[in-house]
Amino acid sequence: MPLPINGLIANLTAANLLPVANLQVILASALSENKTLVHYLVENNLIDSLALAKFCAKEYDIPLVEFEHLMLDEIPEEFIDHKLIEKHHALPIYSKQKTLYIAMSDPTNLTALDEFSFSLGMHTEVLLVEEAKLNKAIENKLNDGIGVLNDVGDIDDIEIDDSQSRLDEMQVVDDDAPIVKYINGILIDAVKKGASDLHFEPYESKYRIRFRVDGILYEVASPPVNLANRFSARLKVMSKLDIAERRLPQDGRIKLKISNKRNVDLRVSTLPTMWGEKIVMRILDSSAANLDIDALGYSEEQKSKYLSALAKPQGLILITGPTGSGKTVSLYTGLNILNTVERNISTAEDPVEINLTGINQVQINNKVGLTFASALRSFLRQDPDVVMVGEIRDLETAEIAIKAAQTGHLVLSTLHTNSAADTVTRLLNMGVPAFNVASSVSLIIAQRLPRRLCVECKAPLKISDHELLEIGFTEQQLTQKHRLYKPVGCDKCTDGYKGRIGVYEMMAMSEALESVILNTGNAMQLYNTAQKEGMLSLRQSAIKQALAGVISLNEVTRVT
Repeated sequence: MPLPINGLIANLTAANLLPVANLQVILASALSENKTLVHYLVENNLIDSLALAKFCAKEYDIPLVEFEHLMLDEIPEEFIDHKLIEKHHALPIYSKQKTLYIAMSDPTNLTALDEFSFSLGMHTEVLLVEEAKLNKAIENKLNDGIGVLNDVGDIDDIEIDDSQSRLDEMQVVDDDAPIVKYINGILIDAVKKGASDLHFEPYESKYRIRFRVDGILYEVASPPVNLANRFSARLKVMSKLDIAERRLPQDGRIKLKISNKRNVDLRVSTLPTMWGEKIVMRILDSSAANLDIDALGYSEEQKSKYLSALAKPQGLILITGPTGSGKTVSLYTGLNILNTVERNISTAEDPVEINLTGINQVQINNKVGLTFASALRSFLRQDPDVVMVGEIRDLETAEIAIKAAQTGHLVLSTLHTNSAADTVTRLLNMGVPAFNVASSVSLIIAQRLPRRLCVECKAPLKISDHELLEIGFTEQQLTQKHRLYKPVGCDKCTDGYKGRIGVYEMMAMSEALESVILNTGNAMQLYNTAQKEGMLSLRQSAIKQALAGVISLNEVTRVT
C-alpha cells in the first residue's frame, strides 16, 4: 500500500525539491530505519540541510534560528526526555512564561509538539533550525553533552575485567548508559591516538578531559561540569576502587580487551581536589611497543656502545631521564636482545608494562612487602644471568644491584636524573661508595623523546647564524642549516608533529672516568672527560636529529 504524501513532503514535492519517482522508496526507507523524514533526507544527502531550512522558514513563515545563538549548555535536565527526542528528532531548548520552545527541523510535526506538551505539562512552540546542526546537538545531548565519539562501532568490542567489583558499586552506574558508552569511547580513542595518559579534571565551572600524545597534553573534550561525580564513579568502579571514598587518593588498574588481539592495561590514580576527584590514567599498551633497536634513533656509534654493554657477562647498565622519556622501551629493547634460551632473566617492575615470553617478570607490591630490594634478593637465589630492576629508588636497592653486577650478573635499571654524569653523582649521594660505582657501572644512557616533524607538512626554516650558535650549533654545523625544518600542521598530524624519536647521551665507563669517580666524583669533570672521549651531549644529539630534518629547533630546546 502506498504511503500517504502530505505535510512537508507534499510541499517539497510541489516545489520540485524532491523527486516524485523515488518518493515511495524514500518514505519506506525512512520508516524502516525509524527516522523522521527530514533526518533521513539530510543524512542521505537527498536534500541540502540549509536549503531545506530556508524553504521551511519561507513556506511556513517561521524565522530560522541559528544554533550558535541557543544556550545548549543551559538546557534543564528535566527537559531531556531521551525517548521523545529520539522519536521526533526534536530538542527542547528553554521555557518562558510556561511555554516550552523546541528546536525542530520539520515545523509540520505537530505530533511532536503535542507529545512534548503532554509529557512536560507545558505549551509548546517551534524553534526552526537547520537539520544538520540539530542532529549534532541531539547526538551531543543524548550523550550528556559530550559529543559524538570516534569509531563508536568499536565500543562494543571493549571488555572490562570487573568481575571482582562489588554488586552495589556496579548498580550505581549500570543504568547510566550514556556515561558508560562515552567513557568506553574515550578509552578506545586514547589508545588509537597513541596517548600515554588521560586526565579527567573537574573545576568550578568546567570539566576537562585531556590526552597526552607524544609528550604533550591536548584537550579533547569538555563535558558539562555536573557530570563530574558520575564520571569519577564509573571510572572508580572500573578500577575496583571504593566509590564512597572521595577524601583520600586511591590507586587502581583497569584491564581492557579491545578486539580479540589487543589487551591494554590502565594504571589509575585519583586525587581529591577542591571541585571533585581528578583522575589520571597511564596507558600501558604492550602491543604498541616497537622493540627493534633500530627504531630507537641511536646513531651507529651509540648503538654499538649499547650492544657492547649488553654483550658483557656482568656490569650495571643505567638508563636515566624524566618520566615519559622512553626509558622503559630502551630497557625492554635490551631485554628483548638478551632473551635467548641460554639465559635466565628476571625483572622487578612497577608496573609490568610489556609482557615478554621467556622472561620472569615480577610485579612489585609494596603493600605486602614485595619491594624492589626484596625482589632483587630473591633473584640472586634464582640462578640469574640477567636482572632488570624497574627503578633504583634507595640505597638498599642500589647496593643489591651493584653487588649483583659485581658477582657475575648483568643488571639493567633506571634512575631519574638529568644527565649521564648526574647519575654517578646521584649514586654517590645515596651513599654508594665511589669504588663500587666505578667498578660496577658499565654504561649510562641519558635520554629524551622529542617529537618528530610530520613528513607531510614540514617546511624549511630560516634562522640566523647568531641564533643557531646560541642554541649550541658548531661553526661547522652552520653550513648545514639549510636542512632545518619547522612544523606546519595538516590533517595527517598534530600541530605539525607525528610520533617521537630518542636523543641520547651515552657515557661508557673508561679508566679516565673511573679515575674521576674515585678522586672527586664531580659531575662537571665527568662530563668534560666523557666529551673528550667522544660522548655526544643530549643537546648535540638533538641538533644532529634537527640537521637530519627529523625534529624542529623548538623540540631541541624543549627537551634538552
